[in-house]
Amino acid sequence: MPELLVDFITSLDGHASGEGWPGFWGLEGPEYLAWLGEQPEATHLMGANTYRQMSGFAAGEVPDGQDEFRPEEEASVDELTRASKVVFSSSLQAPLTWANTTLVRDDAVEAVRAMKSGGSGLLTTVGSLSLCRSLLRAGLVDRFRVVMFPVITGATGAERIYDGYPDVALEMVDHRTFDGRIQLVEYEPRVLDHPPLGAPA
Repeated sequence: MPELLVDFITSLDGHASGEGWPGFWGLEGPEYLAWLGEQPEATHLMGANTYRQMSGFAAGEVPDGQDEFRPEEEASVDELTRASKVVFSSSLQAPLTWANTTLVRDDAVEAVRAMKSGGSGLLTTVGSLSLCRSLLRAGLVDRFRVVMFPVITGATGAERIYDGYPDVALEMVDHRTFDGRIQLVEYEPRVLDHPPLGAPA
């Protein structure tokens, strides 16, 4: 049965991006980039907004404020282009132009539930904050991984990741520091019905 990994890259204060900041906040180093290159093959899940943005990058659009992609950003987009991708959307129209992408119009939670029960391999998310929130609420997420970059984007940060989340207990299963400054933490999540008030110490 496939595992579902929700995967986020964030500032320390939990933003997925920041106005005027390059990809990886411009702080990726050789250890982190090598680790990215070692990731197992996976099917990447995303919503319409992430698809529009990432497929635009793949087609040559450059993020606002940049004249061109940095080599690290270009390599990341190229790798995603080669990978298998599933997009959940009722607004996009088939056929999708980004290579190796399947459009699913069915309810994302039920579609992912079916993918987990009938397939194999690793499923992982790309961006898609509302999709990730829905999958977590439904109890479908096996692992929750966050790579935190050493910046606080209080003035410029966008896409607050955890707004609208339920309360979630997290059991750490992995952690690592890259290049002396980038922190990875990986957890098994458990959605809580209520905070554990009155629980024994």
